[in-house]
Amino acid sequence: MKRAGLLLLAVAPVATVAVYLLGGDSDSDAAAGQSGPGSQRPYDKDKSASEIEADDKLIAQLPPGLATSAKKELAQKLVTSAENSTLNWRGQYRYIEDIGDGNGYTAGIIGFCTGTNDLLTLVEQYTKDHPDNGLARYLPALRKVDGTDSHEGLDPGFTEAWKAEAAKPAFRKAQDRTRDRVYFDPAVRLAKLDGLGTLGQFIYYDAMVLHGPGTGARGFYGLREAALKEANTPAQGGKEKAYLDIFLDIRTQAMKEKKAHRDTSRVETAQRQFLYDGNFGLKTPLTWKVYGETFKVPK
Repeated sequence: MKRAGLLLLAVAPVATVAVYLLGGDSDSDAAAGQSGPGSQRPYDKDKSASEIEADDKLIAQLPPGLATSAKKELAQKLVTSAENSTLNWRGQYRYIEDIGDGNGYTAGIIGFCTGTNDLLTLVEQYTKDHPDNGLARYLPALRKVDGTDSHEGLDPGFTEAWKAEAAKPAFRKAQDRTRDRVYFDPAVRLAKLDGLGTLGQFIYYDAMVLHGPGTGARGFYGLREAALKEANTPAQGGKEKAYLDIFLDIRTQAMKEKKAHRDTSRVETAQRQFLYDGNFGLKTPLTWKVYGETFKVPK
C-alpha cells in the first residue's frame, strides 16, 4: 500500500465520499484492529442514496482535473519519482522487494504490500478472473502473513512469480484497476468535494498512496480530519492555499514519526513548491526534487 520514500536507505466534511479501506496505515488502522477490505465506508455510512447522488452530480459538473489522461499520467510520474526514483511508472509492474519498513514485500505500480492487505486483495480479485494464474498458489500464505512483515510461505518463489505474472497484460490491468479503485479515484473524488483543484487532488492522491486509506492518526483520512480541525476547505469557504499548506504540515509531521519516511522532500521540494508557486492547475513544465534528485516534465 505504501513504500518507504528512502529507497536509498473533527470537523464533519461538507461533502463526503464512499471509500474502500484496504487496511490503512500500518501504525494506525492495523494496530486498532479495524476490519478488512470493503468492510467500512466511514465517509458515507450516514448518507442517503440521494445525498450520494447529489455528490455525483456535483462532481460531474466540475472540471475533470487530475482525472484527465494527461494529468493522471503526470500524477503517476510524480508518485513514481518518489517511490522508485524514476519517471517510468510503467516499468514498475514487475517491481517487488522487501524494503524493510515492516510491511513485508512491496510490489507493483503503487507499492502494494503483503503486510497491508491491498496486495492480498489484488491477488484475490485477479484470481477470481484468472484462476490459473501463477500467484494463486500463494493465496494461503498471503492470507497468513497479512498484517505482518513475514515471508512465511512466500519464499522462495513468490517474487519470481510476481515478476512473471506482471509480464501479462491482464495482471497489469488488474494493478491499474486496484490503484484506481483504492487510491486514485477516492482521493480525487474527495478532493473535488473539498473544492480542491488539480494540485490539491494530487496532494490527496500522493498522501493516500504513502499513508494508506486509513482512519487512524497516520492514515490519509486521519490526516485530513486533523487538517479540518485547523482550517476550512474551499468547499467550506476557506482558502485553498491555506488549507493545503496546513494539510502538508500535518502530513510531514506524520512522515517524520516513521523512520522510513523522515525525508519529506516529496512534499517540501515538490508539492509545497508547486503550491507556493501558485500552480494550482499542476501545469507543465514542472521541475522538482525528491531525495536530492531533480526531475523534469516538459510542457
